[in-house]
Amino acid sequence: MKKKILLLIYFLFVSFLSVNIFAQPFKNEIDAFKKLDSTAFPERNQILFEGSSSFRKWTNVQDYFPSHKIINRGFGGSTLPDVIYYANEIIFPYHAKQIVIYCGENDIASSDTITAEIVLKRYQQLFFLIRSKLKDVEIDFVSIKPSPSRIHFLEIVKKSNQLIKDFIAKQKHAKFINVFNAMLNADGSIKQEIFIEDNLHMNAKGYAIWQKIMEPYLLK
Repeated sequence: MKKKILLLIYFLFVSFLSVNIFAQPFKNEIDAFKKLDSTAFPERNQILFEGSSSFRKWTNVQDYFPSHKIINRGFGGSTLPDVIYYANEIIFPYHAKQIVIYCGENDIASSDTITAEIVLKRYQQLFFLIRSKLKDVEIDFVSIKPSPSRIHFLEIVKKSNQLIKDFIAKQKHAKFINVFNAMLNADGSIKQEIFIEDNLHMNAKGYAIWQKIMEPYLLK
């Protein structure tokens, strides 16, 4: 009987490990980045765009910033903990001179229990993780955007942006890039025409707004 119990515990443990190994979120995308790097690893001192699908879907981002060398490592529907989890694979190897982050929107949408304070805490964790290894790198945060499909989260988005902005104001080599306001009409409603059919991701008009605002922040 004792032997059977030990065997059961063993198989449960092995099963637990297997689930954790094979259920890593976004592993295919991270592996794709590694494969890309293996063929032509980016030079140092470029600008790293890091975060979720609003960057991932900006596939022609280099065309928007011809005067800068951009490494785009946005992936899936990632949250801040996901970016933290993969930092050793998609942040630190590049030795970027500037890291531009768009993330936090999926954190808010993932659960009704996620507060603006939690989003801030997660961003602080990412910020200080990067700062611990890259002392003087510029770390800039693109404000969480107002998405029509997530309009019910708009107040927490606003509060998260304000908390992160206040935090960044106290840090060196860090900027808050506000794209939120420019994505609204004069009456405060969200500009529908800058989004694709899912009302979550942007079209070329939306990215043109981002380009105009972000360009002055990018290091030469």
